[in-house]
Amino acid sequence: MPVPDTIAHMAAAARAAALQLPAVPPHERSAALVHMAAAIRAGSATILAANAVDLAAAADTGLAPAMIDRLMLDEARVEAMAAGVEQVAGLPDPVGTVLETRHHANGMRIEKVRVGLGVLAVIYESRPNVTADAAALALKAGNAVILRGGSEARHSTTAIHAAMAAAVESAGMPAAVVQLVPGTDRADVVRLVQMEGLVDLVIPRGGEGLIRAVTEHARVPVLKHYKGVCHVYVDAGADAAMAREIVVNAKCQRPGVCNAMETLLVHADRARDLLPELGSALAEHDVVLRGDEVTCALVPGAQPATEDDWDREYLDLVAAVRVVDDLEQAIRHINTHGSGHSDVIVTADASAAARFARDVDSATVYVNASSRFTDGFEFGMGAEIGISTDKLHARGPCGVESLTTYKYVIHGTGQVRR
Repeated sequence: MPVPDTIAHMAAAARAAALQLPAVPPHERSAALVHMAAAIRAGSATILAANAVDLAAAADTGLAPAMIDRLMLDEARVEAMAAGVEQVAGLPDPVGTVLETRHHANGMRIEKVRVGLGVLAVIYESRPNVTADAAALALKAGNAVILRGGSEARHSTTAIHAAMAAAVESAGMPAAVVQLVPGTDRADVVRLVQMEGLVDLVIPRGGEGLIRAVTEHARVPVLKHYKGVCHVYVDAGADAAMAREIVVNAKCQRPGVCNAMETLLVHADRARDLLPELGSALAEHDVVLRGDEVTCALVPGAQPATEDDWDREYLDLVAAVRVVDDLEQAIRHINTHGSGHSDVIVTADASAAARFARDVDSATVYVNASSRFTDGFEFGMGAEIGISTDKLHARGPCGVESLTTYKYVIHGTGQVRR
């Protein structure tokens, strides 16, 4: 079947399946998710074998270390996938929730009711776990989903989808509720994001290039974040031990992800006593520092930063470092150079913390905690569909509720407008 016909057929089938989902009781959708989690566990050996094929190909093609880290599965990550699906299954069902009730003067009752969006298209690179996360969240929120993984994870995503698809059908759900686009032709993506009237929302997960390409071609709404330029600001009132722990964790615990620290800001009053210690702690993890003049003078081995470094998402063991005069300059730097993702203040000053939380225009703002917690699982949402730096229609880690919208249901007793 030609590519356009394949995608159109999948989208039409997903639309038909989505229109059936409102009639499926919540407990049946949750039961299907439990079946999916069990199928992922049962298929662990097959999934890991498929992932090994992808990893070998990635090594041969010289895929970047950050991408290989995202691609790699092991028993713990497969179990985390299954556990995430189970956690989603156990969440309160959002569909049908009455968000608001109003009463018209003529006696009508006006209800604002949460409903699924319809059909989601999720386009992603490297991370095969997105296959399970997206399917679980979409179904829990009353949606059908069309998945399109990257070529580097083709075998992994196919194995995960096969396990889930069998579980969905065994639970009595329409097979088209969870579909995977066959092949990796880029024409698939263009066709998919232009399915007006069939696809309701496109969610790209991957590098900035993928997200910009999807946005450029899309004719349906896109939920996106371009990059994660995340900051840790060490305030004048910071505890030194806490600052060290948070900075090292935010940069080094997993540097190739979007919620890792990319820029460290340090208050000028603490530069002399803290920067050498922080530089040494980061050097123990092989982090290369690119700093301003003060940083280079205080931290041996620091390289001079360029203006471009303040806007860089390294996704690697590299960090930009700048000394700022005060809290106001730190906030201005973040709002100018940040990507609206995750930003941190380390301080014992409650008023500074409150101002930072109020004035930093990011989806997630932390006071005395690592940015690495920006994650749907960590926020108690189960799996996440992505982290949005948009302001419409969802922001931050996007769980089940972010994949719903609402409609108004009006109950009357024969009222007519005169």
